[in-house]
Amino acid sequence: MLRRAVSLGCCALALSVGAPLVAQAQALTSITSLYVGYSSRKVSVKPTGVLKAQLDSVDRELQVASRFGQTGEVRRLLAKGNTLLAGRPWTDTTDFHTSLLLRTEQSLTDPAVPLVVRLEQLYAPRLQLSRSLHAHASLTARSVGSAPTARPTVVKALGTYEGVARDLRESPFVMEFDMRDVPDGRYVVSVDVMDSSNTLGTAVLNVVVREGLAQSMQQLEQAAAAAPDALRAELLFPVDRVRKINRGDLEVRTFDVASGFAAADSVLAAVRDARDPFAGRTGDMKRHYLLEPAREVMPYRLYVPTTYSPATPMPVIVALHGLGQTEDSFFDAYGRALPKLAEQHGYILVAPLGYRVDGGYGWGVSAAPTDPAARHRAAMSELDVMESLAQVRALYNVDPDRIYLMGHSLGAIGTWKMAARFPGEWAAIGAFSGQGVPSTMSRMAHIPAFVVHGDNDPTVAVTGSRAMVQAMKAQGVDHVYLEVPGGNHSNVVEPHFAGMMEFFNARRRGGGAR
Repeated sequence: MLRRAVSLGCCALALSVGAPLVAQAQALTSITSLYVGYSSRKVSVKPTGVLKAQLDSVDRELQVASRFGQTGEVRRLLAKGNTLLAGRPWTDTTDFHTSLLLRTEQSLTDPAVPLVVRLEQLYAPRLQLSRSLHAHASLTARSVGSAPTARPTVVKALGTYEGVARDLRESPFVMEFDMRDVPDGRYVVSVDVMDSSNTLGTAVLNVVVREGLAQSMQQLEQAAAAAPDALRAELLFPVDRVRKINRGDLEVRTFDVASGFAAADSVLAAVRDARDPFAGRTGDMKRHYLLEPAREVMPYRLYVPTTYSPATPMPVIVALHGLGQTEDSFFDAYGRALPKLAEQHGYILVAPLGYRVDGGYGWGVSAAPTDPAARHRAAMSELDVMESLAQVRALYNVDPDRIYLMGHSLGAIGTWKMAARFPGEWAAIGAFSGQGVPSTMSRMAHIPAFVVHGDNDPTVAVTGSRAMVQAMKAQGVDHVYLEVPGGNHSNVVEPHFAGMMEFFNARRRGGGAR
């Protein structure tokens, strides 16, 4: 039964991490991303003495929780480790705060529909509570680029709710919020859980409000049914994304609602005028296609040089993003240097999502993951890369002997995997701050490689690239290796894009010169 507000007020902004325990939940930060962040901080802090002993204990508990698939406990332990690494004590109150999360089936919502949110817990915290609690909710604006210490702007007080159970795993607390006066935009629902006047913890939830959401989705679906095959996925992408996010398959942050619907509406207008808005188009664009085995419309980012002519085959670079990033990474980050270099050197640049931000681009040539969900995610990730390339080859005149693969971090790991899995496809590869499996080098010894790594990388140890370089030397592979003294995980990437392009310029499939 829904609880009704008994008084009003405001509260503060926080960030939420949590694992969906049921199907009806929003997707949040992946366990893999949390592990990488924790491991990187440990390498940077270099703990000793009491702190090292505490973290060693955390790590032992993590091994046990991971072995038994206890994701809530894994998240608790990772939060504990990060708290200790930040120099703060892990208290029972901190434990309680970390246990809290909000879930909804309406992460993307229409203000005309009440927003129903459940206050839950990931795990049973250690804090002893003698009475029921109350919750205080508010809606704050999500500001991009604001100072970390800036107070969030309270858009609307959502009320105070009595009778919150002490055990929110057994008895999730349901709240219904009136959103009718909330303008379109990105917001954070923030709920303080309180014992008397003391705030024990805060749970938050990212939401996006868009007026007429259901009507927009219905309009695009109806138009897609009658649209040309080549444009159907362009119309259905925002519809598919809204449903996937609200079902808990995707994170809210991976989809820009405003630009996504605006792009689809632009295609819709072109369809009504009986024209293809992508015909003859060059420059930066977002395209979509249906990945049939996943039953999902996938995005990929594309740059086509202004010098492109259908009469002349053009080389292609496939760019694989790092963990937690999207198909936009190589276009909007790294100083936006890669599209500029693609224009300068005459390359089509295509960046797939890789199915999920942590898809991993397959599992290389080794055994598949034992977990069925991980195996499916990896297989779809690999397939999305190859299907995105296939889309480009179908749309443009591509030089089959000049198709290149590159990536950073997880994308570099994926580059080594995909090179070994599809060794006949690539003219050369570029791997930044990654690692591979040296025993797979025999499968790709004919593929030239441009490799960059910083020797002070706290995220992916430089030994990963060193091992691949040793394997290349043993196999006589054409390669360039740049190990940057003092370089970290990210600052070695953009400065060496130009060198990678020059390396690619001089190489084509089969070993011949350009």
